[in-house]
Amino acid sequence: MTTPQHRTDSGFGARSTADDVLRGIDLSGKLAIVTGGYSGLGLATTRALAGAGAHVVVPARRPEAAKEAVGDLAGVEIDELDLADLDSVRRFAERFLATGRSVEIVINNAGIMAAPETRVGPGWEAQFATNHLGHYALVNRLWPAVARGRGRVVSVSSGGHHISDIRWDDPHFERGYDKWQAYGQAKTANILFAVRLDELGREAGVRAFSVHPGSILTPLQRHLAKEEMVAAGWIDEEGNGIDPSFKTPEQGAATQVWAATAPRLAGMGGVYCVDCDIAEPATEGSRSGVRDYAIDPARAARLWTLSAELTGVDAFAR
Repeated sequence: MTTPQHRTDSGFGARSTADDVLRGIDLSGKLAIVTGGYSGLGLATTRALAGAGAHVVVPARRPEAAKEAVGDLAGVEIDELDLADLDSVRRFAERFLATGRSVEIVINNAGIMAAPETRVGPGWEAQFATNHLGHYALVNRLWPAVARGRGRVVSVSSGGHHISDIRWDDPHFERGYDKWQAYGQAKTANILFAVRLDELGREAGVRAFSVHPGSILTPLQRHLAKEEMVAAGWIDEEGNGIDPSFKTPEQGAATQVWAATAPRLAGMGGVYCVDCDIAEPATEGSRSGVRDYAIDPARAARLWTLSAELTGVDAFAR
């Protein structure tokens, strides 16, 4: 399979911060939507985009917590959104569209990881529903505003996509649940979503990207027991981070901000990025780079069709 998945030598790297990649970029007059933009990587992303002049809309499942985190930032607006509830997604999109504004940047940042078995909506597995289906429905419902903005949509994935392809015969784990397999499937879905959206949206001037932010200690780990993180070598018995490969939230936010704004990516899209550059294809047995199944256009189209059937939403349906 031929692929545009090759490094560009962007000049940035694993230790670059979101502010580093935005240096010299003026986002005045542009509007960004950052899901989960009030905690962890999302908070660092919101701060960086607002600092560069963007107006940032932060849809939050916990609006009061969002107000505490970002309410004092100039140019930041908070609204209510629960990605696990498609009615909540619809209501948020309707409120936003009613303002008549365009969207230049969408960063699908919110998510859950390795959660205990949880069912939402009509019995959907929660990680697939929240991380993928909620964002799929959100972007499709916001499409008129996104198309007017002719900007970029960034889907925050993970190296966890190496764990699992899409489980086409059992995406909701009705035949036995594994929290890491479910996480891996959801992260693969995030990449495939960007592949298909880029193909569908480029005629309207919209490009899509997916990113692996790196390993960062944030509230994303809230479902993991301390013993599990100690055993993985992430933290010590006192809860202090001890893995030198881990990034700060500002470094973790850099790749999604780079994908959303980098002039170097003009005219490009549908690629998976890591460490502020396009990732190379994964080699056999490696956990770095991007797996072939996650960037396969046929799988991406199949997932889009499945997502449209599950959510009842497809902005590109003829």
